[in-house]
Amino acid sequence: MTETGDNVVVPSGKGAAGGLRVLVVNAGSSSLKLRLIDGADQLGGSVDLPAPRGIAEDEAVRRAVEGLGPPDAVGHRIVHGGSQFLGPVRITDRVVRRLEALSDLAPLHQPKSLAALAAVSAALPDVPGVACFDTAFHAGIPAAASTYALPLEWRKRWDLRRFGFHGLSHSYVARRVAQLAGQPGELRLVSCHLGAGASLAAIVDGRSVDTTMGFTPLEGLVMATRSGSVDPGLVLWLEEHVGMPPAELAAALEYRGGLLALAGRSDMRAVLAAEERGDGEAALAIAVYLHRLRAAVAAMAAAMGGIDALAFTGGVGENSAPIRERAARDLAFLGVAVNSGSNAAVGDREITAAGARVRSFVVTAREDLQIAAEVRAVLGESLA
Repeated sequence: MTETGDNVVVPSGKGAAGGLRVLVVNAGSSSLKLRLIDGADQLGGSVDLPAPRGIAEDEAVRRAVEGLGPPDAVGHRIVHGGSQFLGPVRITDRVVRRLEALSDLAPLHQPKSLAALAAVSAALPDVPGVACFDTAFHAGIPAAASTYALPLEWRKRWDLRRFGFHGLSHSYVARRVAQLAGQPGELRLVSCHLGAGASLAAIVDGRSVDTTMGFTPLEGLVMATRSGSVDPGLVLWLEEHVGMPPAELAAALEYRGGLLALAGRSDMRAVLAAEERGDGEAALAIAVYLHRLRAAVAAMAAAMGGIDALAFTGGVGENSAPIRERAARDLAFLGVAVNSGSNAAVGDREITAAGARVRSFVVTAREDLQIAAEVRAVLGESLA
């Protein structure tokens, strides 16, 4: 393990406390997922709740935590660690204050994560907690990939850089693909986290070297309700010439864009079904989605000087065989091709077609296992 200051630890291998029972706390914008992971990385129990917003929800969290049984440690998914947190960190009052100060960088997610942290900490006051960050996996990407071409005085005054997100998912995918491929050595992998939010990561030997999300989770791919990348001049034009307030712009880009804007539906299954019925707007939505995806995979491959493996995860990535098949067809120029039989199967698996130069995989999203591993790495020496 490597110390990076303020008790931040970057895991460099399996922690000494491999048998710890870890309660994983994953707070979304409207829900709270609690998962108890036992010492053998098996799911010991799970509860899904509304995001805590007050006394009633806090009481529901307490009852749920008690019902799952006593954990040895708690791992909290925190969306944004800024440039301050480069790896998982044991939670202290000082850490909480610093996380609160980062809330304006992720206003939709950070306050919910902190509310969940407070509720679970109140229910388990004597159990050590660890914050695990979606941004940390991308903290070491090269400056060429993280730097915006903005005035130097801006970049010095404010923390304006590409942070990247979904790091816990991408990190787990990298570990799982190495297992499935039987290739623990250097592997140039493009990890495709395709869910309601969507991002790619270029991963070399388990380390992120580029990603599609940036300063916020709005950059990059077309998503369920997020627009993905748009010309900033377009946004400025709407503000200046139409008089659209910033709050309305932000809400439209976050909640009224993406598949919802193009097809009137945010669920990929519904969009595909509408396309099959001959809906022209749905067909355009799928075409735009795949166009952005194809271009972004190629960009990630370019960042690594080539590609050895492609992995799909997330709700769409795991469950939509048509999207995987059509994405692979669009990426044939890179050497990607999938086997129709294995592509239609379920579970973690390789789906590479015979003779394809690039190996393709489907991996179930398990941020909970990644968080448990990071918690054990941080607390291993103190709790072993």
